[in-house]
Amino acid sequence: MWEGLRLQVFFLCLGAALWSAAAAATYRGSGPRERGHRRHLSLHRHRERGKEGQVLHRSKRGWVWNQFFVIEEYTGPDPVLVGRLHSDVDSGDGNIKYILSGEGAGTIFVIDDKTGNIHATKTLDREEQAQYTLTAQAVARDTNKPLEPPSEFIVKVQDINDNPPEFLHGPYYARVAEMSNVGTSVIKVTATDADDPTYGNSARLVYSILQGQPYFSVEPQTGIIRTALPNMDREARQEYDVVIQAKDMGGHMGGLSGTTQVKITLTDVNDNPPKFTQTVYAMAVSEDKVPGEEVGRLKAKDPDLAENGLVDYRILEGDGMNLFEISKDSETQEAVIKLKKTVDFETKRSYTLRVEASNPHVDPRFAAWGPYKDTTTVKISVEDADEPPTFMAPSYNFEVEENAPAGTVVGRVHAKDTDIMNNPVSYMIPRYTDLEEFFTINPEDGIIRTTRPLDREAQAWHNISVSATESGGHHQDAKVRVNIKVKDVNDNAPEFATQNEVLVCENVNPGKLIETVSATDKDEMAHRQHFHFSLAPEVANNHSFSLKDNRDSTASIFVIRKGFSRMTQDVYHLPIEINDNGVPPMSSTNTLIVRVCSCDSKDTILSCNVEPFILSAGLSTGALIAILACIVILLAIVVLFVALRRQKKEPLIVFEEEDIRENIITYDDEGGGEEDTEAFDIATLQNPDGANGFLPRKDIKPELQYPMRPGLRPIGNSVDVDDFIKTRISDADNDPTAPPYDSIQIYGYEGRGSIAGSLSSLESVTTDSDLDYDYLQSWGPRFKKLADLYGTKDSADDNS
Repeated sequence: MWEGLRLQVFFLCLGAALWSAAAAATYRGSGPRERGHRRHLSLHRHRERGKEGQVLHRSKRGWVWNQFFVIEEYTGPDPVLVGRLHSDVDSGDGNIKYILSGEGAGTIFVIDDKTGNIHATKTLDREEQAQYTLTAQAVARDTNKPLEPPSEFIVKVQDINDNPPEFLHGPYYARVAEMSNVGTSVIKVTATDADDPTYGNSARLVYSILQGQPYFSVEPQTGIIRTALPNMDREARQEYDVVIQAKDMGGHMGGLSGTTQVKITLTDVNDNPPKFTQTVYAMAVSEDKVPGEEVGRLKAKDPDLAENGLVDYRILEGDGMNLFEISKDSETQEAVIKLKKTVDFETKRSYTLRVEASNPHVDPRFAAWGPYKDTTTVKISVEDADEPPTFMAPSYNFEVEENAPAGTVVGRVHAKDTDIMNNPVSYMIPRYTDLEEFFTINPEDGIIRTTRPLDREAQAWHNISVSATESGGHHQDAKVRVNIKVKDVNDNAPEFATQNEVLVCENVNPGKLIETVSATDKDEMAHRQHFHFSLAPEVANNHSFSLKDNRDSTASIFVIRKGFSRMTQDVYHLPIEINDNGVPPMSSTNTLIVRVCSCDSKDTILSCNVEPFILSAGLSTGALIAILACIVILLAIVVLFVALRRQKKEPLIVFEEEDIRENIITYDDEGGGEEDTEAFDIATLQNPDGANGFLPRKDIKPELQYPMRPGLRPIGNSVDVDDFIKTRISDADNDPTAPPYDSIQIYGYEGRGSIAGSLSSLESVTTDSDLDYDYLQSWGPRFKKLADLYGTKDSADDNS
C-alpha cells in the first residue's frame, strides 16, 4: 500500500513540475500583473513614471518558487518535501537565511534556513483544511536585514479517496399504497462524500439496492426508490426492509461505499369485500324479553383498515323483519340484532332473516373487483318462558249504583296462564289502589263486590288495579286497570245557587222585579229536567212579595205592595220551596232574605243599616262623639297609671322588721342555766348606726369606703388577743357598708345560778376526788404534764 502511495506522490510531483514549466512559458508573454509568478526574478530595478512625472523605483523579486502541492494522509517515516525556495542573491556561501511564516509555519511546515527546502512534518487532511497560505523571506544571516521583500505562496493539500459515502438522514421510512403500479416513486435517498468532487472520481456516487428485490428498485444516479412488482398486497405483507448502497469512484472497483436502511410500509386501499364466516347463524330469544334487548351478534370480516374496512348491515328479507331490527357496534364492527317487538312462544317459535354486509366506501379503481358485499342467513328460535297471566282485556270499566248495599257485584275480571302448563290464577286488589277498601275481589273467579254503600257525590269514579298471580309458578303477576263509575241516584235536594241578600228600596213600586233566583243540585240532572220553584205554604198569601217560576230552573221575585218602612220592619224572610222533579223527587225549602234600604230619587241605595234610626230616637251624633272621647281619655289615664305602678321600684331602705343578720357569739365560760336570761342581750347585735335612725341600703354597693383607723390596728408581732378583738369590733362597727354585721361578744362572768349546777370541768381540779393518779408518774415523760396536773393535790397534802 505504501508503494502505491509513493507512486501517487511521484506522479503528483511530476505533474507539479510540468505545471510549473507551463507557468514559466506563460510568464514570458504575460503583463506586469502576472510577473509575480516568474521562475527567475532579477534583483535589478526598473523605473516607472507616475501620473505627475515622479519616478518610482521598485525592486525586482528574485525568488525561484512554485505553487506547492502536498498529498494528504501521508504516513511515511520521514517528513514530506513540499518544495524548495531559492533567491537569486543566494550565491551558496551561506550568508542568506530563509524565514517562513503563515498558516502552519513552524508546526506543520518547516524550512531549512540555508537551503530553503520546505518539509511537512505532520499528516494533512484535505477535509479539515484544503490549503495553507505561507509567507517566505530572505534575510542576511548576520544582520537579519531583509534582502528581498516577503512574498506569499500557497500549499495545496492534494485529495485522495479516503472518505466513504454517508447517508446523513438515514434510516429512512416511506409509505406507498398497496396495489400500486410498477415504477411508482416511493422515496429518494441521498448520500454525501467528503472527498473533493472536483478532483477525480472520489466523490462520484452510484446507488444500488442490496436488499428488497424484486419488490423495489433504485435509480443509480438519483437514489429514487420505485416499486418493481405489480399488485403488492398489504394483507399478504405490509412492511419491507430495503438496503441501499452508495459507492464512490463511479461504482468502480476500489471505490468506498456506504449503506442505509429504508423501511417501506404498504398503506391500505379498499381492495377486499366483507365476508361472513358462516352461511347460517343460529340464535335464540326468550319470549319474556322486552323490545330493545339484544338477541345476538354476527360479523362480516374485512381485512382492510380504517374506513376501507367499515361494514354496514341490513336485513334484506325474512318473516321476522317486523319483530327484529339490526344495528352496528361501531367499536367491534359487529351486527347487533335486537328485539323490535315482543315474541310469543305459543304463537310462533322460530323466525328467519336474510342479512347483508357491505362496504360503504368503495374505491372506483377497484370497483371491477366487486361486489363489495356478502349475505348470510340468521335463524332465531323463540324459547318458552314462565310468563305472568294475561288478562283478557287491557282494562275494565264497570258501573255500580250509589247507595247500593254492601256485597253488590260490580263486575268480573278474567286472566289465564298462556304457558303450556296452564296453571290456575288467583286475584287480589293491591291495597295502595284502594286505600279505603271500598271493594273486594274473589281470589278464584275475579268477581269484584262492594264493601259498603258508595256515595257518588263524594267520589264519582274509583280507579283500582287487580293483580293476577299464577298459582304454583314463580309468583309473577300481571296487573290490569279497573275503572268503576258510581251511577247517580237522586238522593240530594236542590238548594239556592247563591246565598245573597236581596236589597229593596223603601219607595219601591209594586210589580218591580227585585231578584232572579236559581238552584243547584249535587245529583246529576237528567235530560230536560229542571227545577220547580214555589213559595212555601206559610207565605203563599203574603202581601209583600210574589214568585214566578220561569220553567228554566230559575224563578223571579216581584214586589206586590207599595213602599216599605225600615222603622216598621227592615228585614223580610221569604221561604221558597225547590223541587228537582227527579226519581224519586227531592225538594227543599230555602229562605231568601230581603233587606229594606233607604234610596234616593234615582233608586240608588244610600244606607241599609239600622243605626241612624237609633240615633234619632236617642242621642245625637255629636253627643256620641263626646262620650267616645271621654272614654278614650279615661282609658289613657288608666294605662298611664298602670305604667307608673309598674315602674315603681321596691323600697331601698332596710326596715327594722326586715333586719336579718348572722349572729356569732363566743362563750368563754359556762352559762348561767335556765335562769340566766340576762346573759345575752339581743340589742347588742343591732348595728349602732341603726339606733340613730340610719339604715344603710343593702341592695347596692356603697359608694364611699370607710378607711380603717390605723390607731386601732395591732402591730404585726402583737400577741395581745384582747386588743386584736377590740380592733376588729371597732372596724366592724364603723363600717356600715359590709352586710351582714357580725357581732362578737365576750362574756367573762358566771350566771346567777342554775338548778342543774355547773357542767364545766374546768374547776374539777379543785374538787375532792378519791381517785389516785400517782401511777401516771410511771408512764414516762410523755405523761409528765398530766401527772403533774393531777398529782398536785397529793403533793400539797403531803407538804401540809
